[in-house]
Amino acid sequence: MKRRRFLQVAGGTVLVAGGLTWLSTDKTNFVRKDIKDIERNRQPELHPDEREILYLASLAPSGHNAQPWLVKRKEPFHWVICNDRTKWLMAVDPGQRETILSIGAFMQNLEYAAGHYGYHCKWSLLASSNQDEDIIDVSLLKATGLSGFDISKIKQRRTIRFNYLPDSLKREDFAGLAAGEEEYIYYIPKEAREFKWLNEQTIEANRQQIYRDAAEEELGKWVRFSSKEAKLHCDGLTPASMEIEGLSGWVVRNFYNRSSVMKKSFREQGLDNVKKQVGQSGGWLLITSNNAETRSLLETGMRLQRILLRVREKGIAIHPMTQVLEELPFAQNVNKVMGVTAPIQFILRCGYVKNYPNPVSLRRPVDWFVKSS
Repeated sequence: MKRRRFLQVAGGTVLVAGGLTWLSTDKTNFVRKDIKDIERNRQPELHPDEREILYLASLAPSGHNAQPWLVKRKEPFHWVICNDRTKWLMAVDPGQRETILSIGAFMQNLEYAAGHYGYHCKWSLLASSNQDEDIIDVSLLKATGLSGFDISKIKQRRTIRFNYLPDSLKREDFAGLAAGEEEYIYYIPKEAREFKWLNEQTIEANRQQIYRDAAEEELGKWVRFSSKEAKLHCDGLTPASMEIEGLSGWVVRNFYNRSSVMKKSFREQGLDNVKKQVGQSGGWLLITSNNAETRSLLETGMRLQRILLRVREKGIAIHPMTQVLEELPFAQNVNKVMGVTAPIQFILRCGYVKNYPNPVSLRRPVDWFVKSS
């Protein structure tokens, strides 16, 4: 008889046969380094510098890794950065606040990458609202004397979700993260009363969102459980990016699908993970904006990315946990409790980690998000 095992997974018990069954399964997580040039919408007219700069720009973070940017190529090195409406997260971001913040992070990566390759960016804002398609016009002009940014920092940026150390951030490390951005960044250490409030309310806001069907259905659209799905879309959340490894990773790759996220067991596990994450931190970072206008949100997204590119060298991990800003009544209370008057745009769990793994989140090939105008 063939050896058999029973595995408990969300939604029931799965019978796993050995031998041929294992050989025919999805055995390893599909990660960023597995993405090769996929011949789809290939645009051979792109200059190699354009292609590399836009790829580096696309390594910016976004909610559910939806990658909500689109680039219209008006001519070589002259682009319009656009808002891709097919990537909107209407259940958790109905006003596209987070979408614009993500495009801002994309812009900062683009500016750094352009400087590395010897180009100066000339920006011109086009959008008057978060819903406009054309967000900003950018021309890349060849220049000399630019300080070349270390693009390995862009390539190595990673969101880490688990295994934070309990130590508060050192004063000098926070100063390094906030350098030049001090009026917009607040650190909430573990000793502060606000720390406890953020811990508790982050759990409750997540509980509300996890059990809100519209939000959970939307999440299901962006989780790429199988390697086949991950390779097909090159975006979204994967077992690797959610840090589901080993036997657990094998189970979700082979037995989970979009409907799995709606099951009680999946929701319970999600909330348990949030509690575990909140219990592992060295504090919280808040990032504010001048106001809620599109220009200010873009600037704040750029500010976030500058901070994210400083953390790895300090051994600091950052995990955006913005559900307090996405769910009512939590969003109505956070500024008052934090004692902050400016709009809070990011709530980031932070802490030191012993090991900093390589990035695994997927990115669409450049040709998929660039089109000639």
